[in-house]
Amino acid sequence: MIIRFLSVCSLFVFFFSCSNNHQQKDAIDYVDPFIGTGGHGHTYPGAVLPFGMVQLSPDNGTQGWDWCSGYHYSDSVIVGFSHTHLSGTGIGDLLDISMMPSVGKSLDTIMTPSSFSHKDESASPGYYSVKLKDYNILSELTVSKHIGWQRHTFPKSKNAMLRIDLGWAINWDKPTECFVKKMDDSTIVGYRFSEGWAKGQKVFFALRSGKIKEATVKMIADKIPAESDSAKGVKVIAGIEFETDENEQVIFKTGISFADVSGAISALDQEKGYNFEAIRQEARKAWQNELGMVDIVAEDTIKTIFYTSLYHSFLAPSLYSDANGNYKGADSLVKNSSEEIYSVHSLWDTFRGANPLFTLLQPSRVPLIINSFLAFYEQHGLLPVWDLHFWETNTMTGYHSVPIIADAILKGIKGFDYEKAYEAMKASANQNIRATDHYRKFGYVPQDKHGWSVTITLEYAFDDWCIAQVAKKLGKEEDYTEYSKRAENYKNLFDPESGFFRAKNSSGKWVEPFDPMHSEHGFDGMYIEGTAWQHTFFVPHAIKQYAELMGGDGALINKLDSLFTNNKPMTGENISSDISGLIGQYAHGNEPSHHIAYMYAALGAPDKGSRRIREILTKMYSTKPDGLSGNEDCGQMSAWYVWSALGFYPMNPASGEYILGSPIIRRAFITLDNGKKIEILVNGLDKDKAVIQSAKWNGLILEKNKITHAELMEGGKLEFTLTN
Repeated sequence: MIIRFLSVCSLFVFFFSCSNNHQQKDAIDYVDPFIGTGGHGHTYPGAVLPFGMVQLSPDNGTQGWDWCSGYHYSDSVIVGFSHTHLSGTGIGDLLDISMMPSVGKSLDTIMTPSSFSHKDESASPGYYSVKLKDYNILSELTVSKHIGWQRHTFPKSKNAMLRIDLGWAINWDKPTECFVKKMDDSTIVGYRFSEGWAKGQKVFFALRSGKIKEATVKMIADKIPAESDSAKGVKVIAGIEFETDENEQVIFKTGISFADVSGAISALDQEKGYNFEAIRQEARKAWQNELGMVDIVAEDTIKTIFYTSLYHSFLAPSLYSDANGNYKGADSLVKNSSEEIYSVHSLWDTFRGANPLFTLLQPSRVPLIINSFLAFYEQHGLLPVWDLHFWETNTMTGYHSVPIIADAILKGIKGFDYEKAYEAMKASANQNIRATDHYRKFGYVPQDKHGWSVTITLEYAFDDWCIAQVAKKLGKEEDYTEYSKRAENYKNLFDPESGFFRAKNSSGKWVEPFDPMHSEHGFDGMYIEGTAWQHTFFVPHAIKQYAELMGGDGALINKLDSLFTNNKPMTGENISSDISGLIGQYAHGNEPSHHIAYMYAALGAPDKGSRRIREILTKMYSTKPDGLSGNEDCGQMSAWYVWSALGFYPMNPASGEYILGSPIIRRAFITLDNGKKIEILVNGLDKDKAVIQSAKWNGLILEKNKITHAELMEGGKLEFTLTN
């Protein structure tokens, strides 16, 4: 009886263990790329590597703001799979080198879209698939470093085709010159030149497939059929026509380059064969390596949001140099680099939380990003503001390469030239465009000289504080004094009577009338993508000094309380659609609000901050396609969740300090690049317990509701105890 009992127990343990092993999932398995593809998230669901050059994803072909990434979850039609996409931006561009399989169609200028159903669609990091209902084709996408891979499973057909549509475009983008040529019996090459948000865009491609040998290749340039094996025009279409057996899988691989065709061909030559499944598994492995560095214990819903957020945080910036190390520079000339060059820097957004996240989780990539900034500086004369494929779009306010570089220098990250970086920072601060000349002359930006004057003044003051800190570290005392003084320019626009930062004209008089609820989305507004309520709290480098202007810590705390409880409607005829995710006037759907809840702790009211942070974590993120409260903005919206779920956030993104908030995971293990590990343990986690009762680092109480980057990089245990 005892032996039998033990055997049964052993058998139970065996099956329990097997069941647990069967149910255990990797970090990558919690990622849902469809989160953010609905609402105003503007993400795409297609295949991409971490910080990948190729973003191979479906496009619906619909014009409109919510189709900035080419795809929106509300749509039901696919017109093609293009190789470049922007993640979560507010401006539609790229979508280069579009390809679409079909059956029963002849090549002409008419598009060949297909309907699809979400039940026949799936996506995971590095992989996407969909059933094209109108053609009964299963289309699968994956990627490698410089190549987009397509695998299409066709029905039996005497008239199957892969259509290459270089002239296709939506929203801001339009082609200016396209070219395609059949190079040999398995390779088609070409390019697409276009203008959109960025000017002078150039994308070169080389498409290879064993199926081309038995296919007929046709081309149309500006509606005229080509009579040779090449075609050039403003709009060029090519069709690879072939026969297929039932369920025949046809694989196409497309190398791309932003420099020349040879770079695209080199990508193909470096990756022999057509093993789609092996490439898919390599992409999965690459993502698991990145996502698996943070292992959390939490409810499945939170795990899904967390790992999808981490995934979105690692999509941009994207690799820009090709298989030969070449890229098109900011001066439009082809450059070569021995190390990887990155582009697509949404700096107005990402300097706040996404780039600081890289210093913790991607420190080896940080110098590559900054050296890309410096290459841009060498070619353009200034650091990038918002560079899209090394074209300065000059979108948004501030010169926010500066806090990113400053953060890296102050944290001691090596791999770039500090002196050169400092020179570049000063060049951006002393330029004579983007109202910097007015800012220096008046100590603020006058509204009658330049729009968005309040936002620009506040952000320049913070950027100048960053320069001052680097000057101090590098022993440049005169510069430290100068930029420290400039960092106080925020004071020049504070109105103690209203309690807001307000616009002044060059006469020194306030702009009248003043309505803190007024929103003007256009350039004539005083605040970019917001009202006085969202922008009045941007003094992250001098919270205490700002509180003194307001009347003390208590007065600023009361102002913060009012921000979250004021439910008055906004006024104006051109209200910004970016003001979303509202709790009172706090707008989590746009980046200027992201540090605000953490100000409470800096002012001595961490309990209030913790409650608001928990509210934002639970209300503003979900597992649905519309699970983001605003534009993803190249990782910032998601980076906020990653930081905050773990329990801290860089309120001042260049201070090297993280303010404690309200963790929502039970436990986490973070493996750092230096081999050290961070353990986070949360005691008493409950939906009604948002306030930190105590926080310990390696057993010692953290008295000031913050922890430093230097402490975390040494590894250790951060233990929270929560209360209600």
